Amino acid sequence: MAPTSLFPIIDMALLAGEERPAAMDMLHDACENWGFFEILNHGILTEMMDEVEKMTKDHYKRVHEQRFLEFASKALKDGCDAHGVKADLDWESTFFVRHLPESNIGEIPDLDDAYRRVMRQFTAELEKLAERLLDLLCENLGLEKGYLTRAFRGSSGAPTFGTKVSSYPPCPRPDLVKGLRAHTDAGGIILLFQDDRVGGLQLLKDGEWVDVPPMRHSIVVNLGDQLEVITNGRYKSVLHRVVAQTDGNRMSIASFYNPGGDAVISPAPALVEEEDTGRGTYPRFVFEDYMKLYVRHKFEAKEPRFEAFKPMHTETSTRIAIA
Repeated sequence: MAPTSLFPIIDMALLAGEERPAAMDMLHDACENWGFFEILNHGILTEMMDEVEKMTKDHYKRVHEQRFLEFASKALKDGCDAHGVKADLDWESTFFVRHLPESNIGEIPDLDDAYRRVMRQFTAELEKLAERLLDLLCENLGLEKGYLTRAFRGSSGAPTFGTKVSSYPPCPRPDLVKGLRAHTDAGGIILLFQDDRVGGLQLLKDGEWVDVPPMRHSIVVNLGDQLEVITNGRYKSVLHRVVAQTDGNRMSIASFYNPGGDAVISPAPALVEEEDTGRGTYPRFVFEDYMKLYVRHKFEAKEPRFEAFKPMHTETSTRIAIA
């Protein structure tokens, strides 16, 4: 296990003062060499975060805990693969909320009105924070302000923005099952509000798994596959996983600021070198097409997903031109 002492933690308050250049350098290094970082003083009220945490944990206990325990008990009894591992099981209880282009929070069963209200407020703040971070990435990359947010907008003029709310209950056999198997995220920029008492999130760096340190009122940020494509590999998505724990119930609220379904994704021309013959080292595709491939191969290496679209580059370009 690699040490976590070097894990990038960025105080966003420094961006408003004399230490801004150093903070921007740290952000650039985090995006270029980690694909993950943690931010403090991000502008979201701590009182709101405390309310979200309390309501999320209460909701799990009231609605999901018994269902999950019944499912998990049966799953562990159903046997393992040849290596003694439940290869296709993740030890997590989840529900999903869509915010953009249209919200479905009113349709999610078993959410009380107070929880819906605070989640709307919280995710609205996360949306603004995601766009602020994308503009900071533009600044570090030498892209025009707003380039990344515009690249994410489909015909509706909005990104796809949604939240995965997860609980990782205590696991009696962490040797048999992962909390969540290793994967990269398909989308754009991901903002995670995680439990500050129960850890388990890890990322792969230089061949070693590194713990993402739980910190109260922080937001963990990681980059998805689409940002790797748009930045032409300057910034990369990285493998990460959740290790099941024997004690404690880890809370995870991950909000995904992704391209609109029909958004066309390709390397930013300003980041394409001349030797790339104008196309970059990454393909051009429509985001919803990438997602169809991703859902079938989420827990596999990302590189074959990118490669699969390279032969389609001309076809995709023709399709876009006709449309």
